[in-house]
Order: sequence, then structure tokens, then C-alpha cells
Amino acid sequence: MACIKQLLKVKGARVLTVSPETTVYEAIKEMSAKNVGSLLVMTGGSLIGILTERHYARNVILKGRTSPHTLVREVMATNNICVSPGQEIDDCMELMTQHRVRHLPVIEHGKVVGVVSIGDLVKFIIDEQKFTIKQLECYISGERMAH
Repeated sequence: MACIKQLLKVKGARVLTVSPETTVYEAIKEMSAKNVGSLLVMTGGSLIGILTERHYARNVILKGRTSPHTLVREVMATNNICVSPGQEIDDCMELMTQHRVRHLPVIEHGKVVGVVSIGDLVKFIIDEQKFTIKQLECYISGERMAH
């Protein structure tokens, strides 16, 4: 089975971060501009949390707070489930399901090297399955597969 390192090669290892002292409004604005659902919360190069659209909905909107007056550190998740680049895709899917999270920071030698979402994992699995199906079709029909 494929591992996270392979997914990051395809997806890219871009990591979007925010400071814990940033307002939630600015963080949500950044998520919207970059079309992402989460930002890693970093201090001095260290991962201290994650802010997702879900945190915004549950910890700002539903609690009657206002995003321009609420800091990221007040609503972020700090019990981060992280994975390594060598972790298998299936294991990551299982972790996300068990812990009900949609984003996993990828850590190698104590440093953040990427982040994967449930959407990234699903897309990777579907692409792998399509490739396998194409290989099998070519094998059955005797065609050579184009690269």
C-alpha cells in the first residue's frame, strides 16, 4: 500500500500556518483565500495546534463569539493526531475515522513536512484504483499501457 510520502510528492508539501495570536477572522480569511479547510498553528517552528473550519463553527459561531475579537489560541485544537511520511494511507484513513479528524499534520524528525486532508487521501486512493484498473484492462486486452 502507498504511504504519505508518495501522496505528498503528488500533492505537494505546502504547509499553511498561522500564529496563535492571530484573530480567527484573519485565519478564516486566509483559509478562504487559499481554498483550504485548516491552518496549522505554529510558534517558533513548532506545531502547537490546528485550526479548522469546524473549530470556527463550533467554538466561535455557536458560542456567540466574534471572529475579529477571538484569537486562534482560544479555539484551536491542541490534541493533534500526527503522522509520519512513512505511514500507510490506510492507517491514516483509520486514524481519521477513529479520532473524527479531517486533517493530519505530517511530522518528520520533529518538523512539519506537510499536511493531508481526508479529501487528499480519498483522491489518492481513487487515482491509484483507476491506474490499477487501467493496467488490468491493458493486460486483459493485450494492449501496452501508455506512460
